[in-house]
Amino acid sequence: MPAPIRLRELIRTIRTARTQAEEREMIQKECAAIRSSFREEDNTYRCRNVAKLLYMHMLGYPAHFGQLECLKLIASQKFTDKRIGYLGAMLLLDERQDVHLLMTNCIKNDLNHSTQYVQGLALCTLGCMGSSEMCRDLAGEVEKLLKTSNSYLRKKAALCAVHVIRKVPELMEMFLPATKNLLSEKNHGVLHTSVVLLTEMCERSPDMLAHFRKLVPQLVRILKNLIMSGYSPEHDVSGISDPFLQVRILRLLRILGKSDDDSSEAMNDILAQVATNTETSKNVGNAILYETVLTIMDIKSESGLRVLAINILGRFLLNNDKNIRYVALTSLLKTVQTDHNAVQRHRSTIVDCLKDLDVSIKRRAMELSFALVNGNNIRGMMKELLYFLDSCDPEFKADCASGVFLAAEKYAPSKRWHIDTIMRVLTTAGSYVRDDSVPNLIQLITNSVEMHAYTVQRLYKALLDDISQQPLVQVASWCIGEYGDLLVSGQCEEEEPIQVTEDEVLDVLEGLLVSNLSTPVTRGYALTAIMKLSTRFSSVNRIKKVVSIYGSSIDVELQQRAVEYNALFKKYDHMRPALLERMPIMEKTATNGPTEIVQTNGETEPSAVEPKHPPPVTQPANQANDLLDLLGGNDVVPVIQTTMPTKPASAGGELLDLLGDLSLSGGSAPAPAPSVPTSQPSFLLDGLSSQPLFNDIAAAGIPPMTAYNKNGLKIDFTFERANPNPNIAVITIHASNSTEAEMTDFVFQAAVPKTFQLQLLSPSSNVVPALNQGTVTQVIRVLNPQKQQLRMRIKLTYTHKGSPVQDLAEVNNFPPQSWQ
Repeated sequence: MPAPIRLRELIRTIRTARTQAEEREMIQKECAAIRSSFREEDNTYRCRNVAKLLYMHMLGYPAHFGQLECLKLIASQKFTDKRIGYLGAMLLLDERQDVHLLMTNCIKNDLNHSTQYVQGLALCTLGCMGSSEMCRDLAGEVEKLLKTSNSYLRKKAALCAVHVIRKVPELMEMFLPATKNLLSEKNHGVLHTSVVLLTEMCERSPDMLAHFRKLVPQLVRILKNLIMSGYSPEHDVSGISDPFLQVRILRLLRILGKSDDDSSEAMNDILAQVATNTETSKNVGNAILYETVLTIMDIKSESGLRVLAINILGRFLLNNDKNIRYVALTSLLKTVQTDHNAVQRHRSTIVDCLKDLDVSIKRRAMELSFALVNGNNIRGMMKELLYFLDSCDPEFKADCASGVFLAAEKYAPSKRWHIDTIMRVLTTAGSYVRDDSVPNLIQLITNSVEMHAYTVQRLYKALLDDISQQPLVQVASWCIGEYGDLLVSGQCEEEEPIQVTEDEVLDVLEGLLVSNLSTPVTRGYALTAIMKLSTRFSSVNRIKKVVSIYGSSIDVELQQRAVEYNALFKKYDHMRPALLERMPIMEKTATNGPTEIVQTNGETEPSAVEPKHPPPVTQPANQANDLLDLLGGNDVVPVIQTTMPTKPASAGGELLDLLGDLSLSGGSAPAPAPSVPTSQPSFLLDGLSSQPLFNDIAAAGIPPMTAYNKNGLKIDFTFERANPNPNIAVITIHASNSTEAEMTDFVFQAAVPKTFQLQLLSPSSNVVPALNQGTVTQVIRVLNPQKQQLRMRIKLTYTHKGSPVQDLAEVNNFPPQSWQ
């Protein structure tokens, strides 16, 4: 056979190809020639053929058929053959292919070879693609080479040891004795790789981390020599002495100093020197400064040093390089919670980054700006962020609008400012506002009683200007429906009132119903607003006509609303004023603690949340679900707690008891409809007051029982039967306290299997007096239609001697009379 062409000729030929097809043809022709040579077992040119095959592999062409030829070259005695063979093994083999195990013995022999360069080839290959099996078999040879006096082999063995530790972490202790002496090595390569090995071991093992913390003074000394005198001239980069080694040492110091006071103290001075002496005119210096900042922020550094680190990031923000600015913003965002005041000093620079053309910088600057907002700078920051919202790309508008809503809710200086700000967002961000913003704004407006006239007037003006922004239109429709009478009356103290007639308001709402810009949800808001105005305006006949038209709408939601509203006008007209009256103030869930600590950006202030006796017992669904999880899984139904109604609803007499005869106090005090959550069982609709509830309940002769007795707290159950419905058992809990200190914040919760339904009424108090000087009582009603044995799981939480206590218990020994 003729001699195959050389690698250099192949490269020159391939580069002359003018099209992809021509190159592919050349490659296929050469691959065919190489295959033929392999079949002929041609040892003379095997090395040349594998080298050409590797070049074609790097171009993206398949070269897997050369894997076994690489193993043959590795087994050769020639160094040139071994070099190409090992290179081919690193490129063409990996641990997913079993053929790689065939080279284990060759690598073992070469690790013990008399020539350092052959040993180096074996170390490089094992450190590149060695599997866990190979690492276990060859770890001993690597550890021996790590102790050798040859610096060329020690640096390669250190990197190979890193790969072995990653594959087989339990072999880490094998390398511990050899690693101790590596930092005293003068050779740059060995020192660099030893730092890499130490970093890997400290990251993977807490024991190693504790062991190597005593090396901090030695690392500090090495770093000090680097920045003061330089290590070696050949490792300088742009006037910076060995930046790669500096970065590696800083990363290792960051790991060693984290959560350790002594180690952090030992490295504070050198970190300050690096931060002040490093040249910032070159990118190399900026890389070292960035690593220094990360190290300062991760360890327990002094406050002055942390301020210095944040000032470095502030200088980064002024750099022309976009990458450096992005890195600075990302780092400041991570540190803003711990060093808020120091970051605040760079607020103006951060806000300027909102005007950057780069999208990534703009997003990071927006996130950091929201993180900097607090009660002191809310007005200025909102002004900048609203300007940004007005001019930013559409991809930012949703996130920016949500951020403004959250910041305004948390730090608003006044309700008028809050409402003005959110209306500005609605008119600016338009349809980019998220759906949950509409009910949140409605809740804000409802709770701001003194601002109702001002708000409805502002929203009406906004509707006249633009009806394309759907969230704004929905909020405006809701407010006009609720407070339309204030709009027409012309009463507004905050600004000059406008003169609007009832017909003009109805014209605007009818325009929303027929507009092509309105979504089905918006039309539903508008129709409901028109219906609400039937009790506030005198134009009832016009409203009847509009509502009747939409009784045949093709939109099912709109049609259903119109049909129901028509029924109100006809059959239930006497109930219409009560049903369409103004919505009450929407209360947010209160906290149980006497003082809630509100953590603000840079400010910690107690909010005056007064303790209430008894505490609020209305339990949201998510809390009930938490109790369900705590009490053991899928077969229990959480308790439903109810509060005492303040007044009977005017239309409450129409409510039906879906379970039959369950009258309370002669049936004359039905529950108010708004106070009954839709998730409650229907038997709860027949009365929520804990006092008159049991006027018609007679003692059933059921013996009492002790359900819980632990740590001085005793819970007794007494039983009664509900006269009208024998399926309902009435249990009264009596909580007593035999200790010398009272138990505060007492909460009793319960859950029962799904075949039961359970109602927990308001407790008499949330404080259990000490020394049995009084009891806390609470009533439980259990519906047991199938007459099954009663089982209950209870959860008790209270505060005793300043410490919170929580306990769970099961109650399964109920008397048979209580459930039969």
